[in-house]
Amino acid sequence: MPDLDAIRRQLLAFRDERDWKQFHTLKNLIVSLNLESAELLELTQWKTDAQLDAAKGDPAFREALRDECADVLLYLLLVADDAGIDLLEAAQAKIAKNAARYPVEQAFGSAKKYTELKDTARKKARE
Repeated sequence: MPDLDAIRRQLLAFRDERDWKQFHTLKNLIVSLNLESAELLELTQWKTDAQLDAAKGDPAFREALRDECADVLLYLLLVADDAGIDLLEAAQAKIAKNAARYPVEQAFGSAKKYTELKDTARKKARE
């Protein structure tokens, strides 16, 4: 199975063979990433969680989901490449940052944002 860097190299070769780099400014790539994200989101429009869980067993839905996920990943790879970002390193750093923002003892079972968790922790400390 290819790794992320192998996929990135394959994608860049695909792009360069077609002379598309000229269109791939950082702004254009970020816009395209968001458009593809919206297409992914569109797959969930007007569906309940139960309907989406059931749809995961439908081959046509799975193919559409797979294609949209791939489009998002590919544009993200292009954005990161253009900006000189190592996505795997960035992901590890973000997980570490989130671990500090969302300590297990405060965040367990909670959907609160870290700023709300801090406020709740401060209130408890004052009590």
